[in-house]
Amino acid sequence: MLLPTAAFAQDATSSNTEAKNLEKVTVTGSLIPQTELETFVPVTVITAEDIKSRGFSSVAEVLQKSSFATGAVQGAQSSASFTQGANAVSLFGLPPGYVKYLIDGRPMANYPALYNGSDTFNNISGIPIDLVDRIEILPGGQSSLYGSDAIAGVINVILKKKMDGAVMSVRGGTYTEGGGNTIRFTFADGWTSADGRTNVIGGVQYEERDPIWGYQRDITKQYNQNGYTPQLVGRDFLVYSPFTSYKFMDPNNCENVSGLFGGTMALQQRPGFGDEYYCGSPNTPGYRTLMNGQKSGQAYVHATFDVNDNVQLYGDVLYSHDEAKYHIGSSYTWWGTSVDFGYFYDPNLDDLVNLQRSFAPEEMGGKGFGSTMSKDVSDSLRVTFGALGKFGDSNWDYDVGGTYTEYKLTENNFSRFADKIDQFFIDKVLGPDLGPDPYGYGYSTFSPDYAAFYSPITPEEFNSFTGYVKSKSKTSDSMLRMQLTNGTLFSLPGGDAGLAVVGEVGQQKWDYTPDPRLLDGSVWGTTAVSGGGDRDRYALTTELRLPVFEPLTITASGRYDAFKPDGGGTVDKSTYSLGVEFRPFDSLLIRGKYGTAFRAPTLSDQFQGISGYYTSVADYYQCSLAGFSPEQVDNCPQQYSSRQVFGTQSGNLDLQPINADVWSAGVVWAPIDRMSLTVDYHNWDITDEVTQQSPGALTLQEYRCRTGVDDINSPLCVNTLAQITRNSQGNIVEIYTPKINVSRRKLEAVTAAFNYGYDFGTWGDINLRTSFTQNLKHEYTQYDGDTPADLVWDPYWTSDPRRKANGSLTWSKGNLSATWYTNWIDKTPNYRAWISTTGYDAPLAHRVGSYTTHNLSISYQAFDGLELSIMSTNLFNKMPPYDYTYPGSSGAPYQSNNFDPYGRAVYAEMRYSFGK
Repeated sequence: MLLPTAAFAQDATSSNTEAKNLEKVTVTGSLIPQTELETFVPVTVITAEDIKSRGFSSVAEVLQKSSFATGAVQGAQSSASFTQGANAVSLFGLPPGYVKYLIDGRPMANYPALYNGSDTFNNISGIPIDLVDRIEILPGGQSSLYGSDAIAGVINVILKKKMDGAVMSVRGGTYTEGGGNTIRFTFADGWTSADGRTNVIGGVQYEERDPIWGYQRDITKQYNQNGYTPQLVGRDFLVYSPFTSYKFMDPNNCENVSGLFGGTMALQQRPGFGDEYYCGSPNTPGYRTLMNGQKSGQAYVHATFDVNDNVQLYGDVLYSHDEAKYHIGSSYTWWGTSVDFGYFYDPNLDDLVNLQRSFAPEEMGGKGFGSTMSKDVSDSLRVTFGALGKFGDSNWDYDVGGTYTEYKLTENNFSRFADKIDQFFIDKVLGPDLGPDPYGYGYSTFSPDYAAFYSPITPEEFNSFTGYVKSKSKTSDSMLRMQLTNGTLFSLPGGDAGLAVVGEVGQQKWDYTPDPRLLDGSVWGTTAVSGGGDRDRYALTTELRLPVFEPLTITASGRYDAFKPDGGGTVDKSTYSLGVEFRPFDSLLIRGKYGTAFRAPTLSDQFQGISGYYTSVADYYQCSLAGFSPEQVDNCPQQYSSRQVFGTQSGNLDLQPINADVWSAGVVWAPIDRMSLTVDYHNWDITDEVTQQSPGALTLQEYRCRTGVDDINSPLCVNTLAQITRNSQGNIVEIYTPKINVSRRKLEAVTAAFNYGYDFGTWGDINLRTSFTQNLKHEYTQYDGDTPADLVWDPYWTSDPRRKANGSLTWSKGNLSATWYTNWIDKTPNYRAWISTTGYDAPLAHRVGSYTTHNLSISYQAFDGLELSIMSTNLFNKMPPYDYTYPGSSGAPYQSNNFDPYGRAVYAEMRYSFGK
């Protein structure tokens, strides 16, 4: 059945096969070559031409815009995240680590840093997009063929293998709202020997991109002016007490600091907070990057040599170097006494107080915040060598090869050094320690010079206590793989049976070595994750394809995986699947699959050291005692609404695999040439999930337990209370977010695609491609005995859209072609619904309207070999849905994990093929 969505794929050693060619090819989702282009599993193919015509700039953008990617993920907008220089994707709202990523059929190397400081994942930003032949997305559990991690699905990036001649391209662009200027150069060439036995292709790509800053967008340049509370300007210079809240101690009424942040610093007021006044700027949220600055380069070589008719040697090398520069923002570039002193006693006030102050660009000198950016430098290498061929005149094919991948990461983080910064402010502001407080609280006594506190510092003074710390990490994966395949094992009424057997052996390593100063407290207000370990792994896979009779084909596969970590016992898992293809007539395919999937404990799950981290959380329980509900947390005293606490986490060698039962069913209907409709239903039942809780969610859950919203004797509440440590004053001082195999998840989704093409003759040719995903059900149970959380409808647990769709319409005639691409995201919960314990029943709680963007590209073949293109993404410059229920203290009143404020981008590209 030759459908226009031909889902044909190959591993690193196969050659391109046109859809019209009925030679057997290896399809993603099967190891056995076959002529059918649609099988019992749905595969979405995004070709190089699709990528170019839709205006995508990176592999990460291709995947994140996919209709399958309904889950929110952290990225460049997630200030102070552990992986701000990396990109991830969440299929169907499942965790990013549940996706198996392949390059030419071989697994990618894991990113050395941990997603959210906890989870292993793949960074998808280092793949040279101009050297990609196509990307294949296979949704659903696929562990019986691909092993661990393939719970949500498999993404196979296939690089180019053949070229007719050299190709050079230059692409440049910018964002009309400012920032993000980019330039990209690509050159690739191929060579075939005179006798046709040797084929080599090589390519290089280099790209530079400027960052986008918050102050370059109206929606992020200042605190929310249109929220459900009045604009609440940042507390850039603040003195506060745990008993009487704000204390304004500036004899000059902020005059001395009025020139900071571009002259926007002024006297501010928050009614009801002590004496109500402080110094602040409305523009501080704008001093962070929304998009990383980037310099990247990749080099790729693939070669084959035909020894004889039965033996071909192959090899490829892919190297990537990437530098990502970013700034976490003014909200994280500050100093205060709370971190190292807790509080201090001021005898002149007869009160315990804390100081806090932000640092302004004028105090940094040079380029201001541009002078204090952090930089992540990564280098990845992937090398594959092997041989494939036939055993004599038999029907048995073999493919024996080895692959080595490694990923090195160096994080250069701008930091404040604890001893130096504390001593600087002791000398400048606090004065000498006058001894313990008279009330026996255990705090030091200082008599500050408040006029000095409310004063700028010089760039030289700022540089005296700041600098960079360097953390290094590395992952590697070595694998030897042998595959035996017989596509004509024996004959059945429906055709030849096929068998594939694969054996794998390898070793995985992970090491994360942060700068020692991040672990011993030398860096002010910052800590790090550490750890390292290695393990051997083994796997055996079989697949049997049985064309029982002409309309019916059954495919069975099974796999055994074993992981033996250094210092721990073997973790092993068997998985299987059974697939059915039924073709009652040529234009209709009915298909289904049932199987199991798993995710082995990652190296970070097993070997992460005892690691701490600082975070600020809202103490919802203390706020409630003070008369403030979660919806009113901005009105709660500052020491409760934003309390800095210390958290701990560590690895666990006793973790077991995450297990899943998965099944799918669907139809493919192709009634006429160049038209097809596919609809598939997917079902997951995932158990034994490894869980680490969000600190903010933990404190909100504690509030629900202590106030009776949830049963305080339930397993969830008992565990929650045990994870939070409070001091004698009742304040949170420490939280523990462990990893354990306890959670369960049930997910149901439906995917659909419609494709149509028609040749209008002199009017040109059109091609329509659409894709749609809807999550029908997503339930999450964190602890046994808990009521399942609804991750589709309950905004307390999710901000993900239920549905997502995209479509492209391409028109071509002669040397001219144009593509209109549309991406649609369904409604999402607003802030009031997300923060409220009563969800959509809370006042003002509802869902923010759907969000649609459009891209346009036009290409013209000026003459043989030269193609000129212009492209625009987000053509109508649509900003994220403005959420008016965010408070006035928000610097980004929209769901930043679902949307971005980049706006319209415009690009121009020249592509020249030599010899044409």
